[in-house]
Amino acid sequence: MSFYGWRPYVPVAERRRKAERELEKRRKKGLAVSPVILSGRVIASTFWGKAWCENLERYSDYANRLPRGRTYVRNGSVVDLQIAQGAITAMVSGSQLYEVRLHVAPVPKTRWKSICQDCAGGIDSLVELLQGRFSKGVMERICRQTYGLFPSPAEIKLSCSCPDWADMCKHVAAVLYGVGSRFDHHPELLFRLRAVEETDLIASAGKTIPLSKAEPTAGKVLASEDLGDMFGLDMGAPEAPAKTRRPRKPAVKKTPAQKVRKPAAKKKKRS
Repeated sequence: MSFYGWRPYVPVAERRRKAERELEKRRKKGLAVSPVILSGRVIASTFWGKAWCENLERYSDYANRLPRGRTYVRNGSVVDLQIAQGAITAMVSGSQLYEVRLHVAPVPKTRWKSICQDCAGGIDSLVELLQGRFSKGVMERICRQTYGLFPSPAEIKLSCSCPDWADMCKHVAAVLYGVGSRFDHHPELLFRLRAVEETDLIASAGKTIPLSKAEPTAGKVLASEDLGDMFGLDMGAPEAPAKTRRPRKPAVKKTPAQKVRKPAAKKKKRS
């Protein structure tokens, strides 16, 4: 411990070794461990990941601590990151292993309803939504500062077990950037975090599009042979139904009296 209360500098390699020992203990206890692993120095490369990181950098509240956070997440210091509804928990390797807890307020219902209405018609499918492949207007609406889907500083409560007095310490900043990296692979976690359903955006789009009575195009209709190949069935022409025979009446056994033949009638003689 230094004169000012700061812990002595610990090399990154030593920090990682300490962190791995602590995480191994957690694994043995059956606890989930999910580190943030980057390929190179790029923190996020997809729409959702980059949009989250860019949103962080819009707010002056975070500006002085974000650069150290980027360094920490790039050198693999975020050794565990869990994202749930309204909560982010993480373990960050510093001079020791620190625990970070972030509480994120849910999106107000009126704001979420407004987002869905404004984006209606601009998103065609859930795949398109999660891949971020839609119009610039939709992107700007979802990412709008204060009124979009990303939280503002006032909607986030920050907590770290390190001795830094600032709410936004370098460990918290590293975790926030780690969230952006995690959205690269699991963008649906953004909706879980803000306690909303991404399918609401698709449902709103469906209400604004009139139902079409047109017949499906030829390219979207499966031929019978295609169905046969798909399911391994014989899709040949149906056979004509076989003719049904009437059931025979059961034979009735005759009594001995019934079996006696009647005498044949005598033929009349010709005169």
